[in-house]
Amino acid sequence: MSLIAGVVAVQGDVSEHAAAIERASAAHGESVEVREVRESGIVPDCDLLAMPGGESTTISRLVHSEGIAGEIRDHVAAGKPLFATCAGLIVASSDAGDERVETLDLIDVTVERNAFGRQKDSFEAPLEVSGLADDEPFPAVFIRAPVIDDVGGAAVLASWDENPVAVRDGPVVGTSFHPELTTDERIHELAFFETEGASVPELE
Repeated sequence: MSLIAGVVAVQGDVSEHAAAIERASAAHGESVEVREVRESGIVPDCDLLAMPGGESTTISRLVHSEGIAGEIRDHVAAGKPLFATCAGLIVASSDAGDERVETLDLIDVTVERNAFGRQKDSFEAPLEVSGLADDEPFPAVFIRAPVIDDVGGAAVLASWDENPVAVRDGPVVGTSFHPELTTDERIHELAFFETEGASVPELE
């Protein structure tokens, strides 16, 4: 029997997240079936859920218009893991600093969109991330990345240039960067299998 992982596929790095989830599951000794989420009715069957980057206003509009937003909230309320990256973090936040983004209020942080710069300002940085399987820095890829301005009840897992860039709030992990654009699955493994407060079924 496989875990079922959903990737919110209204926009963003869907296939890259799917591949990273498969690697992380294998590293944890689990089999997984990845499903793309473009409409309501899929999330309730998912054990794990990822919300990729992209354009936060578009993602916000579509998850609400397609009836996915409430299902994501129910997923988290049930203690199941959600991993939100870049624009996904913005949508999952409690305050996006932009009235065009209707957030899901799942991570108690305030964010600022594109604060690390535009596309041409993209960069990679070695991050020390709390809770990873080993002490090797994680090769974080920042592309039009948001800054976490204020952290409420969330725990900071990593910072760069004195700004939090990875946080955890119960079963939800959010990153400003794009772990799926590397071949390193450790943060996906952390988000889905080692998240405090998360409930992942043990499969036989």
